[in-house]
Amino acid sequence: MRIGVVTFPGTLDDLDAQRAVRAAGGAPVPLWHADADLHGVDAVVLPGGFSYGDYLRAGAIARFAPVMTPIIEAARGGLPVLGICNGFQVLCESHLLPGALSRNAGRQFVCRDQRLRVENVETAWTRDFTAGQEIVIVLKNGEGCFVADPETVARIEGEGRVVFRYVGGNPNGSYADIAGICNERGNVVGLMPHPEHCIDDLFGPSRDGIAFFTSILHTLVSA
Repeated sequence: MRIGVVTFPGTLDDLDAQRAVRAAGGAPVPLWHADADLHGVDAVVLPGGFSYGDYLRAGAIARFAPVMTPIIEAARGGLPVLGICNGFQVLCESHLLPGALSRNAGRQFVCRDQRLRVENVETAWTRDFTAGQEIVIVLKNGEGCFVADPETVARIEGEGRVVFRYVGGNPNGSYADIAGICNERGNVVGLMPHPEHCIDDLFGPSRDGIAFFTSILHTLVSA
């Protein structure tokens, strides 16, 4: 299965995401921000970093990159898309996911090993987890506070679209301890922590991140 990994100017975790796809048994396909061709990929990862220097707002300029036009259209048609950290911000700016990511509470950059609880295992990217499972994933962000109006928060809570929740302390002030959400169909998932840094025993605090990438391969095989 071919998993596209987008590189924007300022992206810094694209090679890590490609490595994670490869470790799970997939074929990573580099996608350049200025190229509006998805090259027949079966899913897309928007990795972390500081796309376009995070000018204006994090993800605000990347949303208008040529590659995002086919990604937005394909995602609305069911293409699985995972947005990690800056990629989550891009998904919100693209209106593929609701809400926004704002400056962390305390206005400080946070870097730590973060415990999460898996709330939704029905998405394309979480089927290899179990509901209620607690995992440890690296977190590193300065604008990771998930915000939305009360009606939106109530809606995504009621529809089961909170995919991950912070456990053991909220690192950035996100509403309702939300660490990741999905769209209505469950093919688009965004989260602030970095699963691509947690795929083997030699690097990172756990191997919990590999299940994101095996999940999408199993989803595609069963489709």
